[in-house]
Amino acid sequence: MTALAYYKENKERFLSELIELLRIPSVSADSKHKGDVVRGAEFIRQKLSEAGTDVAEICKTPGHPIVYGEKIIDATKPTVLIYGHYDVQPPDPLELWDSPPFEPVIKDGKIFARGASDDKGQMYMHIKAFECLNKTGSLPCNVKFMIEGEEEVGSSHLEIFINENKERLAGDVILISDTSIISNDHPSITVGLRGLSFVEVELTGPNRDLHSGIYGGAVDNPINVLCKMIADLKDEKGQITIPGFYDDVISYNDVERRLINEAPFDLEDYKSNLELDEVSGEEGYTTLERIGIRPTLDVNGIWGGYTGEGAKTVLPSKAYAKISMRLVPNQDHEKITKLFADHFQRAAPKSVKVKITLHHGGQAAMISTDSIGYKAAAAAITDAWGKRPIPTKEGGSIPIVALFQQVLVLDSILLGVGLNSDAIHSPNESFGLYNFYTGIETMIGFHEHYAAMMERE
Repeated sequence: MTALAYYKENKERFLSELIELLRIPSVSADSKHKGDVVRGAEFIRQKLSEAGTDVAEICKTPGHPIVYGEKIIDATKPTVLIYGHYDVQPPDPLELWDSPPFEPVIKDGKIFARGASDDKGQMYMHIKAFECLNKTGSLPCNVKFMIEGEEEVGSSHLEIFINENKERLAGDVILISDTSIISNDHPSITVGLRGLSFVEVELTGPNRDLHSGIYGGAVDNPINVLCKMIADLKDEKGQITIPGFYDDVISYNDVERRLINEAPFDLEDYKSNLELDEVSGEEGYTTLERIGIRPTLDVNGIWGGYTGEGAKTVLPSKAYAKISMRLVPNQDHEKITKLFADHFQRAAPKSVKVKITLHHGGQAAMISTDSIGYKAAAAAITDAWGKRPIPTKEGGSIPIVALFQQVLVLDSILLGVGLNSDAIHSPNESFGLYNFYTGIETMIGFHEHYAAMMERE
């Protein structure tokens, strides 16, 4: 039996297993789900073992565990290291879900659940592709798995694990499916990711909450101050006003920008899907350029004062915001974080005190289209989807890609098959069944093409 025949015979079981995995609320950011994260790790370990890895173990960290697995068929053959994550984003706000986030529902050809696309569904494609190849005796290369439980909170312990296990993780290429394609009609491969700086700011005014009638107009309101400070971070052209922020941003010439904008993109459809009358962003750039080659600054959450039911006329002591900056190649996330912190401190009036906390960050990444890994991925996409993939730059961040290059000296191939409409990080996250199944076929093809190309090299 071929690997593809095995896949077709077992595809319904594969889906049932994914549904079981999606029922585990492995929310890494919420301490009350710590046990669920461990359950998620054990599920992955068990499925790797059942698929036929020689090693399948849970590696403890000071935070959430990492699952490691491997199948070494021949030390002389190439080795593919597969990275993914089993942790998920918090499902809030729960009231906006059409069905409970951890009770998977299949409708309209999609599976709806938190983590369906990011990243349980996409990560699980790799375990099932490996099973198809291994159980049919057609695995053409060595395979290693490193599946972590902290990606959604910054992979804070992954670097330590990698540094302590360099020899164990040695390979020839890293395969990751945590990105998206343009559409099912226009498959693509991500060749660029933005970096990230993510901070939390805290403003403190008076030493306690005050009566807004007695003190209002005489004491600065930290929420009002914070809103103005945030608004001042961008000018009327949508440019970020932090001094030095753009110093290292790479400029693209007209030819390069034209190539970026040749990717299939329907602005009206984009607006319609988001129920927007108009898009916005940095003046002088298209939507594709704004999300692919330009840096950003956005508020991801803001709070303070009284937000419960009814009225409470309070002038709050504190105000908070979470702010993320997406960075482009050549921008260093540590430098940008310092520029932000220095500027925000200077901009604050004397009526408030500012505290800035760094949550996590990472460098941008660029992937070569000339590598064997990319060529194998392109061949696999062509076989499974019937079209040559388009190389694209994506606005999201996977900070560990730069880490892999730095520590393991390995390039990553970003072979994700999700869609922007999957609503990752949002209510009603979903993953198309077609994408899940075709993704498994794609990963089978990658191993076959990669091993053959490496042998010819």
